[in-house]
Amino acid sequence: MKPIAQFPVQQLKNIRYLLTDIDDTLTRDGLLPAASLYAMEQLSAAGIAVVPITGRPAGWCDHIARMWPVNAVVGENGAFYFSYDRKKRRMHQVFAKNDKERGEDRRRLEKIRQRIHQEVPGAGIASDQNYRIADLAIDFCEDVSPLPEDEVLKIVRLFEEAGATAKISSIHVNGWFGKYDKLSMTEICLQDVFGVDIHTDNATIVFMGDSPNDSPMFDFFENSVGVANVADFDLPSPPAWITKNRSASGFKEFVDVLLGSKQFMPDI
Repeated sequence: MKPIAQFPVQQLKNIRYLLTDIDDTLTRDGLLPAASLYAMEQLSAAGIAVVPITGRPAGWCDHIARMWPVNAVVGENGAFYFSYDRKKRRMHQVFAKNDKERGEDRRRLEKIRQRIHQEVPGAGIASDQNYRIADLAIDFCEDVSPLPEDEVLKIVRLFEEAGATAKISSIHVNGWFGKYDKLSMTEICLQDVFGVDIHTDNATIVFMGDSPNDSPMFDFFENSVGVANVADFDLPSPPAWITKNRSASGFKEFVDVLLGSKQFMPDI
């Protein structure tokens, strides 16, 4: 990982789309600071589209798509994307699976939930679980005492033994049935909303994240950036670049570098 101070200016000038994780990338200590919202507003004013790519639930993503200065949001690790048309006051929703499939998956996930509850007593069900439509989120440090790494990996194993996909974020282990992930739904989202092919237009996109479930995005996007806390993890595919600052401060740090490269710091 190279420091963003070495990020070539010409590469920065080509960027038109900023994709970003939320927890511990846009947030700091569980809070969304005003600086992150302001940075997103600055990006929008500069003509750079912003799309959060998150493991957070559908209920949150409806709010984010409606009320944040963003163009769309990919949620539940790729289960869907939402994009709100503010002129027509209409929410556009695209899902990786249909209603029937999601209902069947929820019944299977409930069995996994019961097993994790029995075998990993220190784990909790994420407080936002009731707002989810496609996955099961197991809390290992957000609202419970932090679990040791071997217990977190045990949760992953229990998901995988049941045939589910499991990904570790900075706060949860998310499990779901299906081959989709953040990257696969991002491809659909950018094609639908912007007419952008993430393969041929890779150089116009930057992705920012902080944790293991961001690895497919780090691996795919040539302009991948980790906030400094990404160094807390041993990632199979680390980002190309890293900020000096952690979490939300790192996000703001990169946005300033990006907008500075375009010689345009919008006053909004």
